[in-house]
Amino acid sequence: MEFDPNKPIYLQICDAICEQILDGRLKAEDRIPSVREYGADIGVNPNTVARSYEKLTDSGIIYTKRGLGYFVSAEAREKVLQMEKRRFMEEDVPAFLKKMTLLEIDPKEILK
Repeated sequence: MEFDPNKPIYLQICDAICEQILDGRLKAEDRIPSVREYGADIGVNPNTVARSYEKLTDSGIIYTKRGLGYFVSAEAREKVLQMEKRRFMEEDVPAFLKKMTLLEIDPKEILK
């Protein structure tokens, strides 16, 4: 995994797991790697992975089964879709529209 130096690593890990949920690589009730396993796989301190898992758990995207590990929640895909749509509409679309205006791009040009 390559990291963006402009964004905290724990958030990038959250984004990567959410992307795997959206694209179907992770499905409801799938077990995800332990904090140590995932940290070793991507070359990150386990504490950073733990912080990511905590954020995902707080969001209801993953949950833990005592003694068994972390699992994707049944409603994870819907929650991730909702979060990503909101983020897209609040951050990406306004930036895109601003760039279009600055570059004097007519919306019709995009629809071609």
